[in-house]
Amino acid sequence: MTDQGTRNLNWCAALLDGLIAGGVATLVLSPGSRSTPVILAAQRRAELAIEPILDERSAAFYALGLATAANRPVALLATSGSAPAHWLPAVIEAAQSGRPLVLISADRPPELRGWGANQTIEQGELFVPFARERHDPGPATDDPAALKMMRALGARAAAVARGPHPGPVHINLPLREPLVPEETLAPPAAQHRPTPPPPPAAWHGGAPDPHRAEQARALLRGRGLICCGPDAARPGLAPRLWQLAEHLGVPVLCDPLSGLRFGPGSPARIARYDGFLRNPGARAQLRPDWVIALGRAPVSKTLLGWLADVPTLRIDPAARWSDPNHDVALLLDADPAACCDWLAERLDPAPRDWLAHWQQAERRVEAIAAEHLAESPWCEPQLLATLLAHIDPGAGLFSANSMPIRQLDTWAGARATPLRLFCNRGASGIDGQASTLAGLNAAGVPCHGLLGDLSLLHDLSGLQLLQRLDRPCVVLNNGGGRIFDYLPQQGVEGFERLWRTPPPLDIGAVARAHGLAHHAVTGAAEFAASLAREDAAGIIEVRIDAERSRAVHQTFWSRLHEDTRLFE
Repeated sequence: MTDQGTRNLNWCAALLDGLIAGGVATLVLSPGSRSTPVILAAQRRAELAIEPILDERSAAFYALGLATAANRPVALLATSGSAPAHWLPAVIEAAQSGRPLVLISADRPPELRGWGANQTIEQGELFVPFARERHDPGPATDDPAALKMMRALGARAAAVARGPHPGPVHINLPLREPLVPEETLAPPAAQHRPTPPPPPAAWHGGAPDPHRAEQARALLRGRGLICCGPDAARPGLAPRLWQLAEHLGVPVLCDPLSGLRFGPGSPARIARYDGFLRNPGARAQLRPDWVIALGRAPVSKTLLGWLADVPTLRIDPAARWSDPNHDVALLLDADPAACCDWLAERLDPAPRDWLAHWQQAERRVEAIAAEHLAESPWCEPQLLATLLAHIDPGAGLFSANSMPIRQLDTWAGARATPLRLFCNRGASGIDGQASTLAGLNAAGVPCHGLLGDLSLLHDLSGLQLLQRLDRPCVVLNNGGGRIFDYLPQQGVEGFERLWRTPPPLDIGAVARAHGLAHHAVTGAAEFAASLAREDAAGIIEVRIDAERSRAVHQTFWSRLHEDTRLFE
């Protein structure tokens, strides 16, 4: 078992690896005890010049001068307590003048904060008004994924510090004792030091410099894919994205919230990945060499997990680090359509049969889904098909979080009919759903609603706003937080009372109390008839047998897992 001192050393070494990859060449430090693991790691990096300066205030201004002269990020290190507070004047200057500094403040671990421990203050927010970003990654662990995150954090900090809005970035580093490894000469564990990818860096509009162009060419070799997450679509992007994909012969995986799954598309458009990536053979044979990512992280946990450790080029004009897998090697902060044109001119196509494999898997899942649902009891998948068919082309659907958006991801395949799909996916809460639906309609976006019983309960005060709608809000009444039926908590003692929490809610009474029409349905014919009514506005309550629904989903996923014809 790794001792705490070695764990700290590996943790700090991973951070420094990322900083160095991101362009940091100098560490300016003031002596201290709590910062020892960072100093030990820095001594083992020949690429890093170490400048010890006794006084923290002088050290910070010295680092500011280095960053100003070199126009590259400089790292600054101090021990815990009031030591980093002495940086403040230089940090303010760096923020105001746009100088790239990476501030590393060693800290006491969380269990000592607020308990009167010596040299311990709440220092994580010392530079809040001035830091471009601040991070507190927590105490060191042996977890390979966490070490990977530390390297990504270092690279990100360097990139943000010299980004389109250059300035200081603060990393607060809590470290537990002992601070020195038992074997002080032992090399850091190798698991956090893979062959370094190109340093994460940004192309800030215009044409990238030759170095960045070569980075992109080196990264995007072999078999790749384009992953379009929520909010990927932008004006003018779709035709140029399809052109890039068809030129390269790669698939475009379109999240339901991407703005690209519904409407005119391309043979490269893929929507059923959440299904076929549950098949071990598909997961192995479709593994890409690289990813071009647009938009935010996808709804599908299956897809996100499968993409872990694949080198990624992210295109995001807002320069957001949407990178939960910590795999972004190059960030292009520029217009996505222009990036597509630029990449199409410079990249070589994938092997000829690569896209065909994806298309075969897509068709196979479509066939299995159609066959499975024809044999299965009526529940959410058939309901979604009826609802989507009813919505006028180009109109909208607002989906609640939790199960509704996941079921749309699983069951709503690509289609040529335009649909504007909305969901409060930024923080993925279930509150305020009815009010958001009302706001969309009030702003001139005609939207049906698709809510769960719990999300309805969390916004009862918003129901009065639905009186203004001329179309219905569909509420799935399946007895509470059914997402937990699909998570490891299922079956744990106290599950029904403490996780699923079925709400004691009479939806009809609640609707009538807020002046809304109410229709309760339990089957396909009733649901279709309710949607078609001239007075359909109000709430359509769909009563779902949750256990039957769970069986339909689990059987479908089992069929996909065991299918041997995905690559015929």
